[in-house]
Amino acid sequence: MDHAAGKELSVDGLSVVLTSVSSDSHTWNLVVLQLLLEELGHQVRNLGACVPDDLMVSECLRLRPDLIVVSTVNGHGFHDGLRLIGQVRNHPELAGTPMVIGGKLGISGPGSERSRSQLKAAGYGAVFEDGTGLTAFRSYVGRLTTGRAS
Repeated sequence: MDHAAGKELSVDGLSVVLTSVSSDSHTWNLVVLQLLLEELGHQVRNLGACVPDDLMVSECLRLRPDLIVVSTVNGHGFHDGLRLIGQVRNHPELAGTPMVIGGKLGISGPGSERSRSQLKAAGYGAVFEDGTGLTAFRSYVGRLTTGRAS
């Protein structure tokens, strides 16, 4: 049961692990995303801020989520995200798990198309840059729910 909203989760909902990168101590972004995902009917395990890579990977191995969401606000998402996706994809059990990253990926403002392409080439299913809103994220999650994620 979703205690915050007092309603049952959808049987079609995804199991989602939500985390930040290990260097990011911000939590407001995680709370907003957790609430959004729960409103959409998904079960969320929010690992919180400053999660060490090995802890995030071990939790994903234990939980086997349908989706891993990485949110970052501190501007180190590009570098930390590349390292993290490499560790996740090193585990065959998680190699096919959809994983997305979003937020402030660079310290000097929006990242380049090259950095977004690098993150996708490393294994992220989508990259949601800070300031682009949640519409694209909602759409991506909706496609996963119906089995049509690209």
